[in-house]
Amino acid sequence: MKQAPTKVAIIGGGCAGITAAFELTRPALAGKYEVTVYQLGWRLGGKGASGRGPADRIEEHGLHLWMGFYENAFRVMRECYAEAERDPATCPIATWTDAFVPDHVVGVMDHAPDGRWMPWLSPFPPLPGLPGDPGEPARWSIVDYLTRAVTLLRTLFEAVQRRTEHVTESAGPAAAAATPTSAPADMTDRMTQFMRAGALATLKALLESISILDTVVRALPNYPGELILQFHDVITTAARQQLELLVASDDGTRRLWEVAELVLATIRGIVRFRLATDERGFEAIDNYDCREWLKLNGASERALDSGFLRALYDLAFAYEEGDPKLPKIAAGQALRGAVRAFFTYRGAFFWKMQAGMGDIVFAPFYEVLKKRGVRFEFFHRLENVGLARDGSSVETLAFDVQAEIKGGKPYAPLVDVRGLPCWPAAPDWEQLADGARLREERWQFESHWDRRAAHRKTLQVSRDFDLVVLAVPLAVLPHTCGELIDKSAKWRNMVTHCKTVPTQAVQLWMSEDMAGLGWTGEQTNIAGFVEPFDTWADMRQLIRRESFKSRVGSIAYFCNALPDAKPGEDVGKPEYPRRRRAEVRQNAIDFLNNDVHHLWPRARDAAGRFRWDVLVDASRTGTTPKKNEPRGESRIDSQFWTANVNPTDRYSLSLPGTLRYRVSPLDDTFDNLTIAGDWTDCGFNEGCVEAAVMSGRLAAHALSKSPPLREIVGFDHP
Repeated sequence: MKQAPTKVAIIGGGCAGITAAFELTRPALAGKYEVTVYQLGWRLGGKGASGRGPADRIEEHGLHLWMGFYENAFRVMRECYAEAERDPATCPIATWTDAFVPDHVVGVMDHAPDGRWMPWLSPFPPLPGLPGDPGEPARWSIVDYLTRAVTLLRTLFEAVQRRTEHVTESAGPAAAAATPTSAPADMTDRMTQFMRAGALATLKALLESISILDTVVRALPNYPGELILQFHDVITTAARQQLELLVASDDGTRRLWEVAELVLATIRGIVRFRLATDERGFEAIDNYDCREWLKLNGASERALDSGFLRALYDLAFAYEEGDPKLPKIAAGQALRGAVRAFFTYRGAFFWKMQAGMGDIVFAPFYEVLKKRGVRFEFFHRLENVGLARDGSSVETLAFDVQAEIKGGKPYAPLVDVRGLPCWPAAPDWEQLADGARLREERWQFESHWDRRAAHRKTLQVSRDFDLVVLAVPLAVLPHTCGELIDKSAKWRNMVTHCKTVPTQAVQLWMSEDMAGLGWTGEQTNIAGFVEPFDTWADMRQLIRRESFKSRVGSIAYFCNALPDAKPGEDVGKPEYPRRRRAEVRQNAIDFLNNDVHHLWPRARDAAGRFRWDVLVDASRTGTTPKKNEPRGESRIDSQFWTANVNPTDRYSLSLPGTLRYRVSPLDDTFDNLTIAGDWTDCGFNEGCVEAAVMSGRLAAHALSKSPPLREIVGFDHP
């Protein structure tokens, strides 16, 4: 007799939960698992949810950029598109290459010593392959990363040489370069000779010394660490003496030297802390803040405040309590993220989505999973995870059913936008029982502060589920998992020590194109800018995906961390989220009036304020202003902004000293429960799509032993 499938309840439809559903329902598993996804509100996506608002405009929770090292995310995404078999004749985004386009330009804002803000755009060459290519993934060791860092250092000094000596090729003669086959005794002699002779008075000699360093680090641990550090310090001192005068008069050389300093500090730190031989790998330095660790290893204050390093913090919202004065990120994870991003990307450094995150990611996943037989229970808000009497397993799952669907039918969540399946920015009230009343009463299904519901539902183990994938965000756990936290010291430590932060975002639709606003560079993404919006992306590629009736020449997305609630503030009151939204609105006004001109010089009017007339109202049908149309700063109300203060929306931080408290999806504290999310211990412990997908794959492995751990790229460190 055929065995009944194992019933799996996945709570949460973000990247991690949907990935777990995708893995557990692969055809190769032959229907062994019967999966139901329980989702708050009307749409999948979690922090990656997006919706179509007025004029089909895309409204995101924030800025989402995929990176070329997202091997796990691209692998499952590519498989999803292949299985979806969309028809290119009817669907404008039918394949993964329609959905993601290479973006080779990396940008940071450079804060020059004289106070000027200047963009620094750097094209990154395409590297072989494509992210998610099938086959056995490459496995990188810390020695591999270290040798690539030395290669980058040489490249930086060659660039400095070209700027200062106006040469087109490396000055280091081939005969001077060391080779990996050089004997340790010979290389030790050469290092000693360089240090005794003080022979690093020219860039040519520096390049030769870096070639020696390259040979040495490839052969770790065959060389004494102290000798390597002494040799490294001689290189650093000589470089600083040669370049210090140049950087004061040449911004390009200064930028290159700032990055070179950070690379030198990284190389020194890897050797000094013996990371290549420590079984903990990068995790051995996670108790340090990244800047603190780099400073310990010789980085100057100027390098520590460089645009490159500010961008590293900005892209990870790495500000404790959302306070820009408290930048903090665990050094090991920051280093892992940097080397993965810069040394292991394939195809392009960034890959830009050609529609919203919901359209590109969650709509095709929904379609494929529905075809596989996955059930979706929308409008289900988790209220409690109940343990069995002995505390060993989950016995009940209590939900508030926020709304009933007319006729008891499944909710149909997607809308068609010129052939592209998309998620709307609001629920389809017509499908909901008593929907007209719910709409009139303004039920907010995604708000933590709106506790209204149609009724309570409690699922029972064995009857309704056998296994649970808890894929809700970290900040939700204290509200729903009290019994688990009380039972497990691991869980108590995790919710006590691991922190989250709210974020803020604003999207602008403007009648002027970027050239008209004064931006002369390529389409790009920039971080390291001023607060309160330190990160900007030029999203002009989305114009053709929306349906504005009047001209839109450019689209800009801004985002940043949002300071947490003030001490003593009652965050339980319904006015709290409204106050935070008003705060983000004012932040946007102040930023546009006072700061955006550093990016867009022509965005100012004669009085030096932002040209508010360039903002396009989605309800306008032409170039003629509507009667009583708002003017001045009030035109911001025609745009989109968000204060992500819901527990479901808060971003998981990677603070120093906290990552050891994360619980893994492979943890078996509770017999029938696994967890999934970028807040778990998943091998890449930083909030991003790749971490969430890795965690979802690990959760699926915990239940089914599929996929094999060796196929989860990046899960190769303890």
